[in-house]
Amino acid sequence: MKTIVKLLTVIIFSFISAALVSQTSQMPAPGKPEDFTVPKATTFKLDNGMSVTLVPFGNIPKATVSLIVRAGNLNEPENETWLADFTGNMLKEGTRTRTGRQIADEAASMGGSITVSAGVETTSVSGDVLSEFTPDMVRLIADVAMNPSFPDSETGRLRNDMLRDLSIQKSQPSNIAFELFSKVLFPGHPFGRLFPDEPVVKSFTAEKARDFYNSNFGAERSHLYVAGLFDMKKVEQAIRDTYSTWIKGEEPLINVPSRTKTHKIYFADRPGAPQSVIDIGLPVVDPTDSDYIPLILTNSLLGGSFTSRITMNIREDKGYTYSPYSRVLTRYRTGIWMQFAEVQTDVTVPSVKEIMYEIKRLTDEPVSEKELEGVKNYMSGIFVLSNSTRAGIISQLAFLDLHGLDISWLNSYISRIRAVTVQDVQDVMKKYFNPGEMTIVIAGDRKKVGKEIGQYGEGAEVK
Repeated sequence: MKTIVKLLTVIIFSFISAALVSQTSQMPAPGKPEDFTVPKATTFKLDNGMSVTLVPFGNIPKATVSLIVRAGNLNEPENETWLADFTGNMLKEGTRTRTGRQIADEAASMGGSITVSAGVETTSVSGDVLSEFTPDMVRLIADVAMNPSFPDSETGRLRNDMLRDLSIQKSQPSNIAFELFSKVLFPGHPFGRLFPDEPVVKSFTAEKARDFYNSNFGAERSHLYVAGLFDMKKVEQAIRDTYSTWIKGEEPLINVPSRTKTHKIYFADRPGAPQSVIDIGLPVVDPTDSDYIPLILTNSLLGGSFTSRITMNIREDKGYTYSPYSRVLTRYRTGIWMQFAEVQTDVTVPSVKEIMYEIKRLTDEPVSEKELEGVKNYMSGIFVLSNSTRAGIISQLAFLDLHGLDISWLNSYISRIRAVTVQDVQDVMKKYFNPGEMTIVIAGDRKKVGKEIGQYGEGAEVK
């Protein structure tokens, strides 16, 4: 019997192996990605200026409610970096009618929770909830956003939490490099201020949070998004019943930094550091520019994907680093291209050399149609995935609203990606990726890196 079982096992395994080999040898070519269409949404404005977008989406009985306010680190005074974060943390600690514990318990009773996140340009108050409780979550978020009590009793704990977080973040070489990179590219602007000093955090009080809130929060700067399965009429009524009484407040602050290009090398000197963090970049266009789509595709070719030119060179071929990447950072009417790499100190200069080599190669030599097609498929797929969740849909719509773009920008995204040509890539490289305009920041041991780094930029200033 055991012999028969063994024989049958061998036969079955052989058939499976043969089938797998056959499937592998006849692997079908990938299909052409189709355009993505954003789910149909209902959008309206309240009399006080607050915008609302309701998006029926998905087949899971849940909904995401997200209030996004155009107020963040951009709105902070120069000597109060992270005040927006502190204010955001205080929002969850109580309202005129609920304690922080009651807010959390009420959200949990609906099958969800509330999160508050302060960013560079916006602050979000969001909750995920079972569909039947969507109107209740709308009302709960309204209470948190409109009626915060800023209890003095919670400030000490929140300050201590921020101080611990600050200590951790400022000890990380990647943050040290990016802080200097931001200061160089955005001198004197809030975008260039990443971290506060400890005394600044220690000075935060409930009164300061309240003042920041009163100056920056209101209906005119706010947009409420609801995505998922929910009763449209009940949710709209809940919105009108709660948010219509919110003060109008000020229009969004517009503070666009000047474009600063500096072909210099800056060191955040870390004597004895075994590794160097390299940030290389320069200003580029923002999403409202017609070059933006060719730009972000070119970034994927150059360093923004796992099979990109720079990644294959300094990770796969040279073994200089484990996870290099490039990205296009966007703010309102502002764009920055940046390449990041963390390498052993003794290969800092060779790494910069290879990065510059790949920039020049993509500028001088046309990319092959095959490589270009692969990146188009990759970006199309990533885009569809990013729109496959309730939070993803809201994020994309908020992106449009921040930059003042029409819904057609999203609906035509894949077709515009697929329309990028070999010539477009070369044009973008020549127009925006000039090594002679790039800032290089290195967080590492300056002496061990060596003087040879000076050939890639002026100065080598220590900050």
